Parts: sequence; structure tokens; C-alpha cells
Amino acid sequence: METQISKGAHARLLTLACAVLLGSGAAAEAEPAPSFLMLLQQARDAAPRLAESAANIQTAEGLALQATARPNPAVSLELENIGQNGGPNGLANMQTTLSVNQPIELGGKRSARISAGQAGVGAAQARNRQIVIDFGYDLAVAYAGAEAAQARTVLLEDAVMAAQEDLRAAIALVNAGREADLRSVQAQSEAATAQADLEAARAQAQNAFAQLANLAGASRPYTGVTPSLLPLAGNLPASSAEPPVSTPAIAAAEAERDAAARRVDVERTRATPDVTASLGLRRVEAFHDTLVVGGLSVPLPLFDKNRGNITAALGQFSAAEARLNAARLEAENGYRAAQAQASAANARVAASTQAQAAAEEAYRLARIGYDAGRTPLVELLIARRNLTTSQSAALDARLARLNAEAALARLSGRIPFGETP
Repeated sequence: METQISKGAHARLLTLACAVLLGSGAAAEAEPAPSFLMLLQQARDAAPRLAESAANIQTAEGLALQATARPNPAVSLELENIGQNGGPNGLANMQTTLSVNQPIELGGKRSARISAGQAGVGAAQARNRQIVIDFGYDLAVAYAGAEAAQARTVLLEDAVMAAQEDLRAAIALVNAGREADLRSVQAQSEAATAQADLEAARAQAQNAFAQLANLAGASRPYTGVTPSLLPLAGNLPASSAEPPVSTPAIAAAEAERDAAARRVDVERTRATPDVTASLGLRRVEAFHDTLVVGGLSVPLPLFDKNRGNITAALGQFSAAEARLNAARLEAENGYRAAQAQASAANARVAASTQAQAAAEEAYRLARIGYDAGRTPLVELLIARRNLTTSQSAALDARLARLNAEAALARLSGRIPFGETP
């Protein structure tokens, strides 16, 4: 048996925005959120987190493309013997050399660069997959939280109505001389407390709607949600007893570790000096002759052997290896914890549902007894307070079960309540 919303509550769900945003100029422009699956689809194009992740892939692809480029040649023009003993214009002994200089990479620099670029793309894609799944999880949790906040507001609206009804009955009995004035004061206090709780719940609902809109990339806060996730609690596919061998977080950490290893190779190849070959034409004006000239230049690695960059790359690789180990431990322990939470939440839902049914019956009997003059007002107020508490506890239990199941789905590489990316 699941938590039920009282008669008329479904209609109030559709108009909750007016109560939550009453007096706000945003109420005229904002709209309710669509269903979770539709919101998830819309967020793929609007969510800033997903847009940033896609841009990171584009960045990695650009770097990989650049890694395939070869060094550009350089053209040089040299003039010698200008104005040296050469007749009226002083150019008879001038020599002009036009040459092309081409750096030649040695030590496997280009292949190491290309390999590192490809590994960078793979790491960005793996990280993007993890971000998409984590985003789906966060969106599901935020959506369910907003849905629960909305349902809690409806429950407290019912509590306010019940408290006001109790107050009217207490005033009638006091006026008839069947109750002391103290009883009406107690009922007024309970009604005021219920109203205060309702206002707090409305504020929490408004905050939950704003957080959901911010996560989804909506320009304005939502005014409500369509109940679509809480009814699904307990309907996720059964999880395996053992944690998954690989999760999106592990796959992303492995890809980043591999990319870090490729960057170490790149820095090591840079310790090998490159050769610059030159080929050109030299014009000797004194002999009216043109000569072909060529040469090679090699830097001497006496001072800079790229040791600092190699050490830094090795440090980055060690850090990536540590993050991979942390991801493996987190995935295993997180999966087992989520399983335990899901099991506990199932038991909690069953117990809270029974408690709610008992509280509903207790309030019904207390109400009948009070109207008949057999039950004191204090017992009626306690019964109504217990009913509200049990209803809220049942809602919290369902939300906890949904969050645990969503965590299991995320650790299994699935978007909770959505399609696998």
C-alpha cells in the first residue's frame, strides 16, 4: 500500500503554482515542469553542464587534430656584402641567399603526439558519458524532491483544513457549554501551527522548483511538476548482488589515466633534439652566378633536457592512477551502500504505510468520539497531528527508496528512469 493523497488533492497539484508564487510577478510567466522523461530530453540541449561537457569533447578533438600537424617550413632571405667595393652603386660584391628551412622531428614526437591526442578524445568522451549519467541521476533526484515537496504541501493543506474543522467544532462545543474556553485556545494554536507548517512547505516547494529549473537550464523557475517519479519507486529492474565490474566513473578514470600515460610519452620524446634542414639559392653578383646551398642545424641539449616537463607528466599520471583507484573503491562501496539503503527503504515504506493507515483510522475514530462528546479535544488534536506526521513519514520513505534505486541505476551505468545514453 502506498501513500494516498486525500480527495481533491490532485486538483490542487495542478494549481500549486498559484499558491506557491502568489504575489510574484514570475507566476504569470513561469510554467509547470513537463514529465521527467520529457524534461530529460529538453535538458540535453539546454543544461549548462551537458553543454560544457560537449564543448570539452570538441576541445579534445581540436587538440587531436592539431597533434597531426607537421612543423611549418620557414623561408629566409639573407643579404651579404652590401656596399663592399663594388662600383658606383656599391652592389657588385653583394651575395643574396634565399633558403627554405624545414624542421624535422625525431624520436617519434609526432606519433606520440597523435597517440596522446586520440587518448585525450577518448578520455573526454568517457567523461562525457559519466557526466550525462550523473546529470540524469541529479535531475531524477531533483525532480523527485520537487515532486515530494509538492505532495507535502498538499498534505499540509489537508492538515490545515482538518485543523480549521477541529477549531470550528471546538468553538461550537465551547459556545454550547460542553467544553472550557481553554479547548478553543488549544485548537486555535494547533490551527496556527498547521498554517505555519504549510507556509514553510510552500517555500520549500518553491525552492525545489527553482533548483530543478536551474539544473535543467530553464530560464524561469517551474511552478510545479507532474507526478511521474514517486509512483515508480520500487519498479526499477532488480540489481545484481555484486557491484558492477565497471561504472562510467571507472571508465572515465581509466581513459584519463591512459591519456596521462600518453602525455608522459610525449614529454619524453621532446627530450630528443630536432634537426632543421635548409636548402636554398645564393646569388653572387660579382660573378653573375647562382649557387645551390644546403645545411643542417641541430640544437645541443646541454641545458634543457625537458626533465621538468617529464617529471610533471609523471606526477599527472600518478594522480590519474590514484583517481582510478578511488573511483573503483567508491563504485564498489557506493553500490553496496545503495543496496543497503534500498533494502532499508523498502522496509521503511512498508512500515510507514501501515503506520499511516493506523493513524488515519485513529483520527477517524477520534473525530467521531469528539463529535459525540466521548473523546476529549486533546486526543483529537494528537490524533490529527499523528496523522500528518505519518503521512509525511510515508512520503519521506518513498522518496528515500527512489533515491536509493536511482543511485543503483547510476552506478550500473544507467540514467534512472530514463534510457541508457
